Amino acid sequence: MHPCERVGIDYVDSAPHRFTNSVDLAITPEQLFQVFADAEAWPRWATVIRHVEWTSPLPPGVGSTRVVSMLGGLKGAEEFLLWEPGRRMGFRFNEASERSIRAFAERYDVEPKAQGCRLTWTLALEVNGPGKHLMPLSGLVSNLSFRWFLRRLRRYTDERFATVS
Repeated sequence: MHPCERVGIDYVDSAPHRFTNSVDLAITPEQLFQVFADAEAWPRWATVIRHVEWTSPLPPGVGSTRVVSMLGGLKGAEEFLLWEPGRRMGFRFNEASERSIRAFAERYDVEPKAQGCRLTWTLALEVNGPGKHLMPLSGLVSNLSFRWFLRRLRRYTDERFATVS
């Protein structure tokens, strides 16, 4: 593992590369945080994620840590900078298996709605090396994936929290 810059949560508003997408979910903000805390849920909707392991005691909170394993062998050792159930959460990579990741952070903002909640997900990063020059193109492709992940999250939460009438 290689160290990443230990950015603060404000990094998601100032990073060189930022991706923000939203989705309306037919669940409560509290139910969404059940999904966020569930290590087995992440690969179900964010299919780039293969495995999530909490490396600190649950329930999660500020300072909690986990390791996320992704497609292509990428691993990120994450530390939670925000954990406000029903409102927002965010984390950064403290270390990554790829030396090219200089800094990485995500923030999830949740807004209650009459029929559920709206999730706004912001992913922010900076890369070193040749990948830095490819970010404009790879970023467009990545952002399409992030939108697809949110559609999958909607399907997953619809199924997970379906009620029988």
